[in-house]
Amino acid sequence: MAKAKTTAFFCKECGFESSKWMGQCPACHAWNTMVEEPVAKTASVPGRVTLGVSSFSSGGRAGGRAGAAPVKLDQVSLEEQDRISTGFGELDRVLGSGIVAGSLVLVGGDPGIGKSTLLLQVCRNLAAAGRRVLYISGEESLKQIKMRASRVGEVTGELLFLCETNLDEIQAAIEGEKPEVVVIDSIQTMFREDVASAPGSVSQVRESTNILMQIAKGLGIAVFIVGHVTKEGVVAGPRVLEHMVDTVLYFEGERNASYRILRGVKNRFGSTNEIGVFEMQQQGLVEVENPSEYLLSGRPEEASGAVVACSIEGTRPMLLEVQALVTQTNFGMPRRTAAGTDYNRVNLLMAVLEKRCHYEMSRYDAYVNIAGGLKMNEPALDLAIVLALVSSMKDAAVSPKTIIFGEVGLSGEVRAVSMAEQRVNEAIKLGFSSCILPQVNLDKMKSTDKIALYGVRNVREAIGLLSRV
Repeated sequence: MAKAKTTAFFCKECGFESSKWMGQCPACHAWNTMVEEPVAKTASVPGRVTLGVSSFSSGGRAGGRAGAAPVKLDQVSLEEQDRISTGFGELDRVLGSGIVAGSLVLVGGDPGIGKSTLLLQVCRNLAAAGRRVLYISGEESLKQIKMRASRVGEVTGELLFLCETNLDEIQAAIEGEKPEVVVIDSIQTMFREDVASAPGSVSQVRESTNILMQIAKGLGIAVFIVGHVTKEGVVAGPRVLEHMVDTVLYFEGERNASYRILRGVKNRFGSTNEIGVFEMQQQGLVEVENPSEYLLSGRPEEASGAVVACSIEGTRPMLLEVQALVTQTNFGMPRRTAAGTDYNRVNLLMAVLEKRCHYEMSRYDAYVNIAGGLKMNEPALDLAIVLALVSSMKDAAVSPKTIIFGEVGLSGEVRAVSMAEQRVNEAIKLGFSSCILPQVNLDKMKSTDKIALYGVRNVREAIGLLSRV
């Protein structure tokens, strides 16, 4: 008989399995991501059917799961109490109005960004509300967890802690305690003894997540999984897990900045465009209920090249400051820099200014920045970027009480954007007196005397309005 292979090649990005090494993964088309790892042991156990690395109990004459039967949709009840509030309005918004019982949620982000701190605060809020919560840590001891918990506040209620990395022990603890919410920190430290590879490998991460998914669906327990990612992509984690979990949340933000953005990348129970804004303070993460006011604080009043724009994240309008600095170049090749927005988009908009408005942008260096370190790629920021470039080039300040938004086409036309009325209402709420927006959106809006609205059809009209508003 042929000798069975004990190793296989897995893609670190998507988890694709192959019997031989390949330079490019045929599933996700990533290069140099195939790594060799041992295959999980498939011991023959009476009464169980083994499929790959996952085992399911067999029962009945057909060999399927015992007790499983098809049902109609009208037999499934959806009640409001199926959602559990986390105590953070920002997190509830991203999750889709709360935690769903039996869901599997992945919280990813760079190490040290604040994932464990946020989940510990969520566990404290749930325990204070009378929920039974189990926090399982594979990276910290109980003393370390207590030191961190003392900074975020007093812990009351049925909040249990466990330091363990063996999935079999963890599964026994969950089945014995029967909590409503479980936190696994982090998935890279968990392992199963029957998988002959190191913790953090593709095989261990995928098998561990598969077991936690069965626990969450079978017992109706909401499970949060922490996954670390690095810029080099060395650690196998969220890329492999995204296909298996119900919700994927990513923490974004610079370590030297106080704010953090929690972005929903995948959500089977809500919108995938929502974001939550938090501020890192000494006592932990504090939610920012009005991010527009927070992002605009400290901006210059009479500086050229500074323009206030409005971007939509999910259903939330956010006001932010677009800054541009245009200086005459000293070399034949002008320099372009974009921070927080698409570099190629900035080059495109500068080409529109040179072709349609006859500005000699090829003689100038240009630096564009979204203040606060945010990363926004919405086309509605096009008009604000264009007017910020012109303002800096002419050294003429734009009124600090003016908000600008609109998409710019290659012909220099200003195209309509979505949710224009919500953007204007956000500007009114924060005390802005004028707004430059696409004429198409203005024609469809109701008239208001709370703010002066100026509709523009092309870039030239918008530039002509700068001296009037």
